[in-house]
Amino acid sequence: MVFKPHHRTVGQKGFHRRTFLRGIAGFGSAVAIAKLTGCTPSTSEGGSESGGEPLKLGLIAAITGPSALSGESIKRGLEVAIDEINANGGVMGGRPIELVIRDDESTPARGVAAARELIEREQVAAIFGGLDSPVSLAMLPVLHELETPYMGVWAAATGITRNDFDPNYAFRVSANDNIVDSFLIRYAKEETGASKVGLVLINNPWGESNQVGFEEWAPEYDVEIVGVERFNDGDTDISAQLGRLQSSGAETLLLVANAAPGAQMMRSLERLAWDVPVVSHWGISGGRFPELAGEETARKVTFVQTYSFFGEQSPVGERVLAALQEKYDLAGPADILAPVGTANAYDAMHLMALALDTAESVEGVVLREAFYNLPAYEGLIKTYEQPFTPDNHDALNEDDYILVQWDGDQIVPVAS
Repeated sequence: MVFKPHHRTVGQKGFHRRTFLRGIAGFGSAVAIAKLTGCTPSTSEGGSESGGEPLKLGLIAAITGPSALSGESIKRGLEVAIDEINANGGVMGGRPIELVIRDDESTPARGVAAARELIEREQVAAIFGGLDSPVSLAMLPVLHELETPYMGVWAAATGITRNDFDPNYAFRVSANDNIVDSFLIRYAKEETGASKVGLVLINNPWGESNQVGFEEWAPEYDVEIVGVERFNDGDTDISAQLGRLQSSGAETLLLVANAAPGAQMMRSLERLAWDVPVVSHWGISGGRFPELAGEETARKVTFVQTYSFFGEQSPVGERVLAALQEKYDLAGPADILAPVGTANAYDAMHLMALALDTAESVEGVVLREAFYNLPAYEGLIKTYEQPFTPDNHDALNEDDYILVQWDGDQIVPVAS
């Protein structure tokens, strides 16, 4: 596959009437309500009314702290989708969706407590997850104990969806580390010309997940991993680790870290005056990476995303972009925070709504099964046709990834 930066045009095949009514007819009404109230609407002006009892869905994400940008971007994607859904009658015959948000502060223990509270006290039907894989992995036992579906929209650790729980309640509209690792190794080989790579990994379960994936895929592309170096969230200088990779002959570095530690890694690279290509997972897009690393340094990193609001958009993309601009007073694509979080969350919420309509129930056991029987849905990232099966709980794959870079504080596709 050629590494193309542009967004794929979404076709009309399998377009479902219910999706059409939600996505097209109600757009103007949803935006009007959002503008007037500044919150998720439960009824629409000029559209179908959602007059039933609100149906609660939870979001557990980093709302404060260094990764707060990620939580806000996810919230915006969910809210725009909820506006559309509620403006067209809600779900399950007229119930408006209500989003209940908890801040995990990127801390697993807080995520676990929030999951139990949202399910047992708030009675949410399902939970959307945030940026941090360690948080999502820690929540899995509670979610399965309480038989509540989880929908990942950012955290990419392979073990989130490919877990040992049976039945498995974890679904995802996001990247999967194992697939991303193949994608990044191949890019390093074909585009940077590297035959030897060094791994620079955050020292947590997300870093471990990617090490397993990189080591699995490197032989497939005839790439040698000459070193694996780890660093912690609070480390301010990892020159020693990078020096070892330089001495080992690494021709490209593969980075897995969130924005703040990723920026420290790039600062350390500058101290060494080592001009080496850096190819990164998407954690650096969830915070203030250009500010912390410096704009010129940030621009040197190529990283993966699932969507870009720059360039030609599908009809769905045009509609979502217009809604984001109207609802959050944005000037254009450059103002969209962490587009991957927004895009993934938007599609995930619509798939959740279809699952609720298919299940006609908020019972976790029934709702889980409904994900295997969804009608086709023309989404923002792609058209989803049977996105989930009992053997695959990841709706996105390698064909849905694009490569981007920072340009100032904007995330833009890599030039062809």
